[in-house]
Amino acid sequence: MGTPVGSNVEGVGDDAVRRATGRDRDEWFALLDGAGAVAWAHPAIAGWLTAEQQVDPWWAQSLTVAYEQARGIRRPGQRQDGTFEASVTRTVDLGTEAALRALAAIVTLQLDVDPLALNLTAKHPTARFPLDGGEFVLASASPLGDGRSSIGLTWGRMPDGSRLAEVKARMREWLQAVG
Repeated sequence: MGTPVGSNVEGVGDDAVRRATGRDRDEWFALLDGAGAVAWAHPAIAGWLTAEQQVDPWWAQSLTVAYEQARGIRRPGQRQDGTFEASVTRTVDLGTEAALRALAAIVTLQLDVDPLALNLTAKHPTARFPLDGGEFVLASASPLGDGRSSIGLTWGRMPDGSRLAEVKARMREWLQAVG
């Protein structure tokens, strides 16, 4: 039923990691293992990478998630707080405001809920839809230039990973409905 949520390693290649950080994942993982990071919390790992190893904060987060997944500390789609999240994106030939309005209308129709917040004036407009049990859907649009935008949906705060593939497939259908 749809594509499952991939691991961090599937999204960012080792060549990119080496170019950005000077080491590949295996080298970082060995260094982290040697420092005892398997027993550390997420912020401690990311903080050590930035402070002690001078890794860019974005790459430190990416390496931390990859390490946690590789060591069985975190599953794909799992957030630091233990909840699960799935995200999808697509490029459309619309400006950001028009793209977000169109996406928000589709999400409203599909979920039968109005957005709690609709921010159309930000550089990266968003709409947040509250769901039962504390879950939410966040719709976003980011400018790409030439009148195009990247639109995205994130379904967050799921209590477990059992619905990740289903939710991802559903959100992909919603993105496809945006002109």
